[in-house]
Amino acid sequence: MAKTRVIGLDIGTTAVRAAQLEFGAGGPSGKGLVSLTKYGEVPLPLGAVRDGEVAEIGFVVDALRALWAQQRFDSKDVVIGVGNQRVVVRELSLPWMPLNQLKSTLPFHVQDLLPMSIDEALLDFYPTSESEGEHGPEVHGMLVAAVRDTVTTNVLAVESAGLRPVMVDLNAFALHRGMTRGDLADRTVALVDIGARVTNVVISAQGIPRFIRMLPTGGQDGTDAIARAMSLSIPEAEALKRQIGIGYVVDPKYADAGEALHAVTNNLIEAVRNTFVYYSGNNPGAGIEMAVLTGGGAHLPGLGQYLSSASRLAVTLGDPLQSVQTSHLAGGRASLVGKESLMAMAIGLAYGEAA
Repeated sequence: MAKTRVIGLDIGTTAVRAAQLEFGAGGPSGKGLVSLTKYGEVPLPLGAVRDGEVAEIGFVVDALRALWAQQRFDSKDVVIGVGNQRVVVRELSLPWMPLNQLKSTLPFHVQDLLPMSIDEALLDFYPTSESEGEHGPEVHGMLVAAVRDTVTTNVLAVESAGLRPVMVDLNAFALHRGMTRGDLADRTVALVDIGARVTNVVISAQGIPRFIRMLPTGGQDGTDAIARAMSLSIPEAEALKRQIGIGYVVDPKYADAGEALHAVTNNLIEAVRNTFVYYSGNNPGAGIEMAVLTGGGAHLPGLGQYLSSASRLAVTLGDPLQSVQTSHLAGGRASLVGKESLMAMAIGLAYGEAA
């Protein structure tokens, strides 16, 4: 039986990453085996991508071309992601109708719900449940509205590199698809992906995304704070950040760096904790069981314990490869040690074609 290959492309602040998944019977939506056959990443210079949007298209195009040259992916068709403060996610209930028809009527239903003009927005709807309402059957789900420019700029960069974007997915949904498989599929978990500038928080209950929040801060903000406090270059500040971590005794000569990093990290952890509290308060009896960290910012020493203490939840580092075979990957699983949590978005985007 023919196999299906899908490539997820994650355009991050510090790197472009791509994962090629090979699906067995039934394709991405089937229950056949899933294999990671190729994976690669190429770093980006600081400022090439800002707040989730391509800012310097030439640098991104060069990185994408280099990535394809290095890994020799089997296709130029890619699924890309979008997610920043110009993307709005709202819970929404609508009269039941076939999904295609429902999506076509979204502009008439949501024009008063968005902080942007309908003419400037790209709209989508992710259904999560159905029920019988006062006036008939209803469908409940999440409205996604993105400012058109935030999508078209990234699409243009991908196309300029000679690639073909076949689908644009919300990063938060990609994170959910990539992580809620295997042991996490039947639990209520908080997925926290800490990127350089954006942190995605997704509450998943029994394999269904129930709440999404995008926070406008990430690991790079801590690096920037140290650079300012110590008059260091960004690479020097990044190295120092990894050295001192969070929650540890800091050498007195790095006291200013420790205070700067603590202030930024505390604000992020508080925002994440408040997200957990908000969800739990609106979903009594459906408490979050654990938090799963991914993204480059998740590797800050001490961060997991800090979040665990603040939220009173068990916290673990996520591994999207738990339910993916790697036997066909050059170098095997050993070649990816330490990169697993960085791959969550690219792998989840590859799963997105099943949506």
